[in-house]
Amino acid sequence: MAHLLGGENLSVTYGTRTVLDGVTLGLEDGDRIGMVGRNGDGKSTLMRLLALRSTPDSGRVTKRNDVTVGYLDQSDVLDGDLTVGAAIVGDQADHEWAANPKIREIMGGLVGDVDWHANVHSLSGGQKRRVALAKLLIGDHDVIMLDEPTNHLDVEGVAWLARHLKSRWRANQGAFLVVTHDRWFLDEVCNYTWEVHDAMVDMFDGGYAAYVLARAERDRMAAVVENKRQQLVKKELAWLRRGAPARTSKPKFRIEAANELISDVPEPRDSVALSKMATARLGKDVLDLENITLDFEGGESGQKLFNNITLRLAPGERLGLVGVNGAGKSTLLRLLNGDIQPTSGRLKRGKTVVTAVLTQDVKELDEVSDLRVIEVIEREKRSFSVGGKEFTAGQLVEQLGFTKEKQWTPVSDLSGGERRRLQLLRLLVGEPNVLMLDEPTNDLDTDTLAAVEDVLDGWPGTLVVVSHDRYLLERVTDHQMALLGDGKLRGLPGGVDQYLELREAALASGSLAGSTAPTAGSAGGSAPTSADGPSEAEKREARKDLNRIDRQLGKLAQQEEKLHAQMAAKSESGNFDALGELNAKLQELLEEKEGLELEWLEAAEVLGE
Repeated sequence: MAHLLGGENLSVTYGTRTVLDGVTLGLEDGDRIGMVGRNGDGKSTLMRLLALRSTPDSGRVTKRNDVTVGYLDQSDVLDGDLTVGAAIVGDQADHEWAANPKIREIMGGLVGDVDWHANVHSLSGGQKRRVALAKLLIGDHDVIMLDEPTNHLDVEGVAWLARHLKSRWRANQGAFLVVTHDRWFLDEVCNYTWEVHDAMVDMFDGGYAAYVLARAERDRMAAVVENKRQQLVKKELAWLRRGAPARTSKPKFRIEAANELISDVPEPRDSVALSKMATARLGKDVLDLENITLDFEGGESGQKLFNNITLRLAPGERLGLVGVNGAGKSTLLRLLNGDIQPTSGRLKRGKTVVTAVLTQDVKELDEVSDLRVIEVIEREKRSFSVGGKEFTAGQLVEQLGFTKEKQWTPVSDLSGGERRRLQLLRLLVGEPNVLMLDEPTNDLDTDTLAAVEDVLDGWPGTLVVVSHDRYLLERVTDHQMALLGDGKLRGLPGGVDQYLELREAALASGSLAGSTAPTAGSAGGSAPTSADGPSEAEKREARKDLNRIDRQLGKLAQQEEKLHAQMAAKSESGNFDALGELNAKLQELLEEKEGLELEWLEAAEVLGE
C-alpha cells in the first residue's frame, strides 16, 4: 500500500504537561483508522498535526506531494452569513453539482431536510454539523480527517455516514482518521484503532470491539495492577462476547486467552433480581402515559407532536428511545417527568416514584458553579447503595473518573464531559427510582462511557435513555421504541436496525416530512410547474423517477469506468482498431448519461416546490 502521510517523532507540550512524546505513525492507502483515548489525552492535537493545521514542538509531518487532505474540525467553522447552499457548493450552478451522483447522494443523506436558502447562523447545532460534513465530503480528497463527526447527528445520520465512508473508496484506496466516542461507528467503519494515552499512541487491528479485546489481552499479559480499570475492561469484554459475537471476528490474537479472562465475569445484569429490587422500591405502578395528545408549541391548530400515544413503564424496565430530530424525544421525557402537561390524555404516576432527568445542556450545575466536585456530591448525601454495595461520595466520584486531585476542582472549571458525569452522580445520590437520560454520551470518551455503563448496570430502578449512540442503547437498555415524526410511538422488536429500516421505507415513500433531498429546483428557486404547484401524485412520480435515474446513473458510472480501463489497456498494446470501437461505445454511454441527468433535473425541479 502506498504511503500517504505520517508523523516522525512528534512531541507537543502545553506548559508542564507533555501531550505527545516522540510519536511516530502514518496513514497508507486503505487505512480506516479510529482514534480513542480519554478526554484531554491529545487525540485532536494529533489530528491537527497530521492535517498540518498546527506544528509540533519537535518532529515533523511528511505528506506525499499529490495527496489532498480534508479536515472536519470539532468546532463550528462555517461562515454564519452564508446560505446553506453557498456554504456547501459555493458559486457552483445547480446543474454542475446536481449532475454528479456522488454529490446528490451526499446532499440527500445529510441536508435533505435543511432549508437550502437559510443562513447558517440560524441553523441548529445538528444542522450546522451536517452542512459542514456535506461541504467536506463533496470534495475529492485522498485523506479525510474527522474530529467528532457524530456529535449532534441522530442514529440515522450516523448510519448514513458509516455507509458513505465504507463505500467512498475502493478497499485499497484513500484513507480516513476519525475521532469519536461512538463505539458502534468505530466498529462499523474502522480496520485499525489508535489509542492515545500517556503521551504515546498504541495501534491495534480492527475496530472498537477488537481494541477492547486486544487491550484486555495486553493488560493480562503485562500483569497490570490497575484492578479497577481492568474490571471495567473485563466487564465490557464480557458484554461484547455475549451480546455481539460477530464483532470479535477481526482481532488476530488468540481468542482463547480472552475467553479465559472473562470466564468468571457475571452477566452485566441479573434481570430477575433487578426486577424484584425495583418492584420493592417502586411498587406495581411507575409512570403511565395514557392516550396522550400534545400540540406543537406555537404551531397551527391541528398540528400534533404526539397523537393519542400510550406508554407504560414497568418496575425495573430499561427503555431506549430513538427518533428523528424534532420528533419529540426530549419532550416525551418532560411529559414523563411532569414538567409539561399534554393537550389531552393523562400521566398516571406511582405513589413511590422519584424521578431524575439528565438534560442535554446540564444547566442545573450553574447554581453550584462556585463549589468543588466533592462538595457538590457531599451536599446531597455522603453515602448511598448501588447494587447492594455501600459507596461513599468520594468512592463514587472516583469510579466515574474524578481522581482525588480532580475532586477538588471547581465546577466552573470542568469540561463538558466532566459536567455531565458530575450531574449524573448528583442525580444518583438523590436515589431516584426512575432515571431518564437525554443524550448522556455527549462529550464523554470511551473509557468514561464504560464507567457510566458500569454504574447503570448495578442501578436497580426504571431507566429511560434517549440517545443516538447505538452501542449505549444495546448495552444498557433491554428494548427500544421509536418516534418517527408522525405523532406515533412504535415498539422496535428488531432494535435500532428495525428503526433504520422503517425510516428508509418512509423516506422512499415520501410519507414523512423532511424526506426529500435538496434538489436543483429548491437550490435555485425555479418557478413552479403550474400556478398551484405540482400535485402530490406528481411529486410521488418524481421521487420514483429520481430513484430510478440514480440507479441507472450508478450502473452507467461502473460501465464508464470499465470502458476507460479497457481503452487504457488497448492503447498500451497499440490495438487502435479495438480502441476506436471502445471509444464509440463510450460516446454512446455519455449521451445516455447526459439524457438521464436532464431527466433527473426535471424531476428534481418538481420536488423543489
